[in-house]
Amino acid sequence: MEAEGLPGGLELAAGGGGAGLSPEKRAALGASLPLLKRDYRFEAVWFWGCVHGVRGTYYIAQGLGADRAAPRSRLYSLDCVEWSLLTPVAKEVGEQAERLKGRFQGDPSFQYEYAEVSAEDAERLLEDGTELVIKEEDRLIATIDQIDRAVGIVPRGAFVKTPLGSVHENRNFEGLSLTEAKKLSSYFHFTEPSNLKNKTLLEKANWDPSTDFLDSLEHDIPPGSWTVQPEKGGAVVVLRSLLWPGLTFYHVPMTKQYGYVYFGTACLQLTNFPVWQLYPK
Repeated sequence: MEAEGLPGGLELAAGGGGAGLSPEKRAALGASLPLLKRDYRFEAVWFWGCVHGVRGTYYIAQGLGADRAAPRSRLYSLDCVEWSLLTPVAKEVGEQAERLKGRFQGDPSFQYEYAEVSAEDAERLLEDGTELVIKEEDRLIATIDQIDRAVGIVPRGAFVKTPLGSVHENRNFEGLSLTEAKKLSSYFHFTEPSNLKNKTLLEKANWDPSTDFLDSLEHDIPPGSWTVQPEKGGAVVVLRSLLWPGLTFYHVPMTKQYGYVYFGTACLQLTNFPVWQLYPK
């Protein structure tokens, strides 16, 4: 969620509970996030949320440029005051990080051994001078990216894609109606689309390439991995992920107010769904 609207966004996402942040932490974020925007010259800063470890908590922020679809800069803090930039990891390291099980430790220097690596791959990596360990920092950025790809969402129409391919906030977006806000089809994954070619004829008839350039939540697998609930008498609509418990998205219908935040242990929950839902025919 936008750093500038953090206090109100947390209240909406958490039903007034502040999404698990103490007043001290909220005050620290309110002071430090604008400094990130200034020091790194970001166009915008989003507060992504928290990953709770065994011995500490990672507070995550994202820096965005003019093209909102461009790769984001990600930073973490252990105290909401001092921030460190997370360096993107190689594809192979990211794949290994996604295979790791168990909770984070809360220690950026903690190291994990590679999981499920063949003897041939292990020999090749050692010859290349690559240690068969993954730092928790690397696991952290790989997991944030995994969560964003799976459940980082925006309302339909909130962003537009230019003929040159860049993505910008839609200045004409005035929010979804309450009726539309209660439909999964009104929300898109804010990541590279993969299902646009599978649209039905009816969907294609109503398709606007400038706003409908992302995949909607309507066909997410497993089915039933989202809950949609109007709250505060319909003044806000809240979506929660059952696949990544702790991810909450909110939208105030007929306004520009929306955002998502994650508070959890960054553990994927496939046990919430029957096998037939995970692997539909």
